[in-house]
Amino acid sequence: MSEPDAVPDGPVRPVAAALARYAGLAGAVLLTVGGWLGGALPDAPVTTSLGGLWRAPHGPGVLGCWLAGTVLLVGAWWSLRWGAPSARWAYLTAGLWLLPLLGAPPLGSRDVYSYVCQGWSWTQGVSPYQVGVAAAGCPWTDTVSPIWRDTPAPYGPFFVLLAGLAVLAGGGLAGAIVLLRVIAVAGLLLAALCLPGLARAVGVPTRRAAWLALACPLVGVHLVAGAHNDAVGLGLVLFGLLVLVRKPGKPRALVVAGVSLGLAVAVKAVAVVVLPFAVLAAVLGRYTWRALLRDGGWLAGAVLATLLVVSLVTGLRLGWVEGLAHSGDSQQWTSPPTAVGFVVDYAGVLLGREPHAVPVLRVAALVLLVVLLVALWWRGWTALRGLNDVRQRVVRIAAARPRVALVGAGLALAATVLLAPVFHPWYAIWPLALLAVATRSPARTVWFVAPSAVASVLALPDGTNLARFTKAPGAILMTALVVAVAVGAALRAAGSRRAT
Repeated sequence: MSEPDAVPDGPVRPVAAALARYAGLAGAVLLTVGGWLGGALPDAPVTTSLGGLWRAPHGPGVLGCWLAGTVLLVGAWWSLRWGAPSARWAYLTAGLWLLPLLGAPPLGSRDVYSYVCQGWSWTQGVSPYQVGVAAAGCPWTDTVSPIWRDTPAPYGPFFVLLAGLAVLAGGGLAGAIVLLRVIAVAGLLLAALCLPGLARAVGVPTRRAAWLALACPLVGVHLVAGAHNDAVGLGLVLFGLLVLVRKPGKPRALVVAGVSLGLAVAVKAVAVVVLPFAVLAAVLGRYTWRALLRDGGWLAGAVLATLLVVSLVTGLRLGWVEGLAHSGDSQQWTSPPTAVGFVVDYAGVLLGREPHAVPVLRVAALVLLVVLLVALWWRGWTALRGLNDVRQRVVRIAAARPRVALVGAGLALAATVLLAPVFHPWYAIWPLALLAVATRSPARTVWFVAPSAVASVLALPDGTNLARFTKAPGAILMTALVVAVAVGAALRAAGSRRAT
């Protein structure tokens, strides 16, 4: 992976790099040990309190391994946030950290058991979008978290197909989990192959983009050990964007990119917010409405055709869209709108009322999200159109196209993750990967790297989310952060207006 960015922006001392590499490896080993002592094993009871986990047979060992392993892994990743010594070093180190986690039991959540049961339901001719896995009669229902046993699947038909194939080929629960982990690793490898091309197109050092996107503890713990379907969806998104960045305006390339992006949406619906910015990357030449309709039409047609074919082939049609409505059944302060709703409810109780603000603020957040997505797309569109009449138009448009599209897609994913009704730690990987390849300034990476580091400590090995035990203080802290960000944004906007 030789490239011109092998020399870091700032010198990385060999001793510091070696220390980070092996500290992270030790952390991954400790997390794997903690997983076998008390991870999300099939017969492990669901934790209802931290005290209950501590009193479990291996409770102190589990918590000790989790704490030490997480601190080492997050600290090692954070220490090289400005970039690894080289791209090759970043890839090798990220792979080294993943090796022990490949042999760990499911970590950080029990979602993989939901995947297996949903895939089993489909193989039995039962739509996982119509009934929960308990009603479908899945033989492994007891392994699924209670909150999701009676909930329809919120995932797309392509992933249900993959889960069903894993069940058929695996021959049982353990075999299906192994195959789902193989599928997740394949998605991660696809993402890893796409990172250098995307980073070079924007002018970002691959050694930094690869380190931030692949060595993040969320990747090893949740995408690999947890076998989350986000790995497949993210790999397909990055591949589709890479095709568009390399060959905009070419009908065959647009169809290939559309199929990849359509499959990504058919894995997880969050990928849909990337599509408008993918259209910006698809246009070749001057940015006009006619060119947008021409090139964007090829891309949109391929996406829609892919979704239609997958829905028909699996026999699931569009029932998966209805399942998305249940993804917000969980209420945790890690979702900013939910946290603000909690605080409003707390204040209402003090005043003798129960405002039930959480549903209202969740709807308001979704409305705000739509506004932000439209604003982000319009800003990218106008920026590219503004290059139509400048000198060296072709050169400047070719240089700006990938940066505008990738930054827009990354910000859109960040807004979606932050304003969604529910937030789980692995959701942060989506904007992290896009922004890692699109952010030129190392200093500007902190705003999305720091939250990813915090998210890495939220889930215990058995899938227990620490947010469950910190509802009130977490909600107050998150609300204070939301207020601070809103005030800061208002002050900057006022300053900009005064300057003009």
